[in-house]
Amino acid sequence: MGPILLASSKRAKGCRVWRVALIGCPSKYNSAQTPTDPRRGRTGAIPVTDRRLASLSQRVFNFSPGPAVLPLEVLEQAQEEMLALPGVGISVLEISHRSPAFDRILEETLHSLKALVGVGDDHELVLLQGGASLQFSMVPMNLLRGFAGAADYILTGTWGELGAKEARREGTVHSAWDGANVNYDRLPSDDEIRLSPKPAYAHITSNETIQGVQWKREPSVGDAPLVCDCSSDFLSRPIDISKYGLIYACAQKNAGIAGVTAVIIRKDLLGRSRDDLPTMLDYRTHVKNGSRPNTPPVFAVYILGLVCRWVRETMGGLAAMQRHNVAKARLLYDAIDASNGFFSGHAQPECRSDMNITFRLTSESLDAEFVKGATGRGLVDLKGHRSVGGIRASIYNAMPVEGVEALRNYMLEFQRSHS
Repeated sequence: MGPILLASSKRAKGCRVWRVALIGCPSKYNSAQTPTDPRRGRTGAIPVTDRRLASLSQRVFNFSPGPAVLPLEVLEQAQEEMLALPGVGISVLEISHRSPAFDRILEETLHSLKALVGVGDDHELVLLQGGASLQFSMVPMNLLRGFAGAADYILTGTWGELGAKEARREGTVHSAWDGANVNYDRLPSDDEIRLSPKPAYAHITSNETIQGVQWKREPSVGDAPLVCDCSSDFLSRPIDISKYGLIYACAQKNAGIAGVTAVIIRKDLLGRSRDDLPTMLDYRTHVKNGSRPNTPPVFAVYILGLVCRWVRETMGGLAAMQRHNVAKARLLYDAIDASNGFFSGHAQPECRSDMNITFRLTSESLDAEFVKGATGRGLVDLKGHRSVGGIRASIYNAMPVEGVEALRNYMLEFQRSHS
C-alpha cells in the first residue's frame, strides 16, 4: 500500500470535505472515488457523515480484557481533533510536552481525575509510564527496600502473584492469604487473613481479570498501608482514597489507552523512598516534576482526560458508572445461573467481578465452538486466558449495554441449540 494523500475542496457555504486517496495503490483501495458511487460529491469524496456511518457499521462488540473498548464519543472527539487541536493548529501527536497546549491538557486531566476519585490533601497523584507491571517493582523498591518487616500480599489471582514475585527481589514477602488451593475462585474473609507483625504494607488486587474475582470492600489490614493494584476496575466505581496508602492503575481497561499509569500515593509514604533508587523509579521524582520528569505519553494523557470528562458529564460520575456496570454484569450472571449447568461461572457468586465475567461450557470443544460462533456475530475476544481456558467477557465502562445484551442473547440461543 502506498502513501496516503489528504486533499480538501470547498463545498456549499464554505464547508470543507476531506478526501483520502492512496497514491500508487490498486484501484480497490480507492473505490470510494469511483464515479458510480451515488454518495460522491463534486470532488469525488464520500461525505464525512457517510464515512462515519460506514465506519460505525464495521464496529464490533469488543470484549477484550485490555486494551479495551473506548467510549464512542471519546474516539470521535479524538478523531475530530487529530489533525489540529482547536486553537493550536497542530495535532496532539505533534505537540511538545513543554508547550502551553500540553500544560492545559495535563492540568485538566489531573484536575478531572482528582475530582472524580476524590484525591485529597493527604495524597499525591502522578501519571507514569510502564503500566502496572512496572509498579510491581516500584512499589517494593519505594516502600519495602531497607524496611525491617515484610510486605504482606493477599493473593487472589494471577496478577497478585506476579506482584509478589517482583517484591521478593526487594525484601521479605509474606503471603497473608493465598487462594491458589481453591483455584482463585473466591476472596478471603477478614478472619482468614494472617498479617505479619508490622508489615511494610499490605497489597491487594482489587479485580483479577483472569479469574474474574473482585473485592467489594477493603480488607481489614490494621495499621499497615493498604496498597492496591486497581488497574482493571479503576474509574468503574467510587473508592475511598483515605483507606489507601497507594493505588496504581494502568489506563487501558477503563481509563483510556495503553501508555499511562495513574499512581495515587499518601504523602507520608514518600519518605520511605531511599536515595539509592534509580531516578526514574523514585516516586519523589515524579511528584517533584509534576508527572513530567521526562517526555510523558502525551496522547495517552489526552485520552485519559477525555475519558474522565465522559465519566463525569455523560455517565454522571462514579456512582452512576457503578450502577451501570452492575446492571450489565447482572445480565450475564443471570444467564449463567439460569442455564442449569450449561454455563458455569468460575468465581463464587459473592466474589464475582463486574468487569470480567468468566465462565465455561460443558466441554472445551463447546467453548471453542461458542467463541467461533460469537466472532461470526461481531462479539469478539471472548476466549478465556490461556492459563484457565473457558470464556471471558470483559465489560468495562465503555462496553454499551447493547453489546452485553447481544452476548446474553447469543448465550441463550447457543444453549437452546445445543440442549
